[in-house]
Amino acid sequence: MPEYAVLIYAGDSAHSPTATAADTASCDDHADELRAADSMVLAYALTPRDMARSLRPGSVTEGPFVDAGEIVAGFYVIEAPDLDAALAIAGTNPVLREGGGVEVRPVHSGGPVQRASGASTRER
Repeated sequence: MPEYAVLIYAGDSAHSPTATAADTASCDDHADELRAADSMVLAYALTPRDMARSLRPGSVTEGPFVDAGEIVAGFYVIEAPDLDAALAIAGTNPVLREGGGVEVRPVHSGGPVQRASGASTRER
């Protein structure tokens, strides 16, 4: 089945090192719903913008690569039969009710990468 990346845009990420279960409840509940529907392939929550470092030729700067009001706070990959179905699934993301947005893109290629040590990147 085709896969679609869903990028989550928000003012910042709720997933700080000191985040409580209440801070991430809407994200966790949404992930549970997608897992229960067998739609989610993988998901990553990113840490807040102040933990980001951006590399450019000859320099490293603090913060996200693009200094904008909204940043990529996380992303997940879903399986859906077509783009319309993927949009419907992504449209249930709680960030849409919380003032943020999502971007949906078809995945061209990729998957878990086998490391030289033989471990998959998903084995953490």
